[in-house]
Amino acid sequence: MLNEEQKKKLLKIARETIDTYVKERRVLNFKEDDPALLEHCGAFVTLRNLKTKPLDGGESLRGCIGHIVSNEPLYKTVLDMAIASGTEDPRFPPVTANELKDIKIEISVLSQPRKIKDVKEIELGIHGVIVQKGFNQGVFLPQVATETGWKKEEFLSCLCSHKAGLSPDAWKDKDTNIYIFEAEVFEE
Repeated sequence: MLNEEQKKKLLKIARETIDTYVKERRVLNFKEDDPALLEHCGAFVTLRNLKTKPLDGGESLRGCIGHIVSNEPLYKTVLDMAIASGTEDPRFPPVTANELKDIKIEISVLSQPRKIKDVKEIELGIHGVIVQKGFNQGVFLPQVATETGWKKEEFLSCLCSHKAGLSPDAWKDKDTNIYIFEAEVFEE
């Protein structure tokens, strides 16, 4: 678990990184000595646009990219994923300098994934889920279930079909591997 100071530091790294990269195409160089921020763990950076509202009235997704596991220290993973979520998410054009003031940053720090034998082990809203079959893989962060209100079967079917490029019922196949993980989620 990260304390408030560590969360603020990661959000500051993400904010300064994306602002500088979008405006100047330059990557900042941070030095970090906090042991928790030097841990090798996965992280996602999610960007939401506060100005544009989807039909449900929430905040519009503007980019979300991450690593489930990482060979880099956490602070470096957050730095890299901040740039990637703002400029490389194939669902969206790159964030512009004019948009930066309307962007809210959310960070999800992930636990190590563990393989499960039965989908009954999945607790929606608590666990993120990875489905993997052959070369196809998809992931939903834990907050996806909460944000969508999906029941478990719908959650798994959408994960298989929309994220992993598999058939909607691939999660029932004995050759499909399912992993769960938890995430510590915090935002600006």
